[in-house]
Amino acid sequence: MAAQIPASHRDLLDGPVFITLVTLMPDGRPQATPVWCNTDGDYVLVNSARGRQKDRNMRRDPRVSIVAIDPQNPYRWIEVRGQVVAITEEGGIEHINALCKLYTGIEDYYDFSPGAKGKETRVIYRVEPVRVIVQG
Repeated sequence: MAAQIPASHRDLLDGPVFITLVTLMPDGRPQATPVWCNTDGDYVLVNSARGRQKDRNMRRDPRVSIVAIDPQNPYRWIEVRGQVVAITEEGGIEHINALCKLYTGIEDYYDFSPGAKGKETRVIYRVEPVRVIVQG
């Protein structure tokens, strides 16, 4: 059964707060990466490029942890321990463009990161919360 993201901390997952996404390497060691995210209601959406380490990790082992710390109050934070329940390339560019606009004010991700254009396939990972821990 999915855990609920409380309204009191949803703003930390709907940006523009950088989150730390923790995935598991093949040998079980954690791999942490700062990323952009948002939610679609009950799920956390993360975007990356196909073939990156976090992509390979989530495809192999869907267990993840997401941590967001309020930049105005570091004692207010949320951790979402969850599972990737869907991986899709459909809408990946639109999603990264929406995140780029939210986090940087730039509407086209490839204007923000021009070296990536034509060299990557954007992917959306839908994370179902299994356990949610909040502070502050």
